[in-house]
Amino acid sequence: MADDDFGYTTWGRDWVRLAQPLRVTRPDPRLPRARALAKGGKVEVTIGAGKIRGTVEHGRTTPEVSIEVTPLSGPALSLIGTQARTVLTDEMYRACTELGHPPVPKLTRVDCTCPDNSGRCIHVLAVFYDMAQRIDDDPRLALDVLTPSDGTDQSETIPQRWTAFDALDPAEYFTVR
Repeated sequence: MADDDFGYTTWGRDWVRLAQPLRVTRPDPRLPRARALAKGGKVEVTIGAGKIRGTVEHGRTTPEVSIEVTPLSGPALSLIGTQARTVLTDEMYRACTELGHPPVPKLTRVDCTCPDNSGRCIHVLAVFYDMAQRIDDDPRLALDVLTPSDGTDQSETIPQRWTAFDALDPAEYFTVR
């Protein structure tokens, strides 16, 4: 059965490819449930420059997903930016790709607050599908994600799941007060 609800535009198909990479040769049993969560409106996302923060209602839990992507290069932004006020078409996507600046999202960080630390949990996959659906409806969202940030630090809005060992001071950490 073909699933035309996600990735029917070239811009949205890139996000479906993050969930369903072509290099995978066997079925992933998490994909149907992730698609159902995205279709069912269980995913809420906040889109910023290079960052996506999502919450997924999954049973009695609501895990938070954070995704960071590499921003587009300057030439790609200028090529697309001149026509970005109008509708982004598949032809514009092909033109960028032919000029060597494909507007494909490249993940730099993926994190979820659920216990599955694989980076491809059902919640992350649901956010990928939700992004594909949103971008299919309005391809300009792809540019919102792929546009470099304006220099302000937004790291406080994305929860950090782990603390690096070298960030801890052993004397202070193990001191009883």
